[in-house]
Amino acid sequence: MTKAPTRIQKRNRAAILSAGLDVFSQYGFRGTTLDQIAEAAGLSKPNLLYYFPSKESIHTALLERLLENWLEPLQALDAAGDPVTEIMGYVRRKLAMSKDFPRESRLFANEILQGAPRIETILRNDLKRLVDEKAAVIQAWADAGKIAPVDPYHLIFSIWALTQHYADFDVQVGAVLGDRAPFDGAALFLDQLYGKLLGP
Repeated sequence: MTKAPTRIQKRNRAAILSAGLDVFSQYGFRGTTLDQIAEAAGLSKPNLLYYFPSKESIHTALLERLLENWLEPLQALDAAGDPVTEIMGYVRRKLAMSKDFPRESRLFANEILQGAPRIETILRNDLKRLVDEKAAVIQAWADAGKIAPVDPYHLIFSIWALTQHYADFDVQVGAVLGDRAPFDGAALFLDQLYGKLLGP
């Protein structure tokens, strides 16, 4: 019978995952070392290896947790709801994720830029099934004249691009905007953009 982890074990595991998220999101998978993660977690390398046998195992644990959260905003798109309200709700949820979880967004972007070697199966199965399902909902709304005619897949891609940009390119956004808070302006702009695009 497996023992439940102690409070210290839970704390150390959480510290390793948080440190891994910091380091992977900054340096990518290839540029990250176990020594960097151990130092960021405040643990020795042997202590880290007690919890995770490799760099790959830490990265995989982070990606699995990330993908569960990453799919939730799109899953919440309700076919029975008002189409514009539902799509705008999705836009706002994705923007909020970029604001609240920038490290996770960069971790995901780095994995995709490397060809998604660790999550390609999930992208081709779980993600594709979900996007196909919600694209069909959006297409049905367009066919019924409830929203303007749009390609549902490219609509979803554009939402990803326009929201995740604020996390993945935060240094660039900060350099251009200076002291201006990016997310307040982004929310207003996206409301205006998609409101005009989707009006039937």
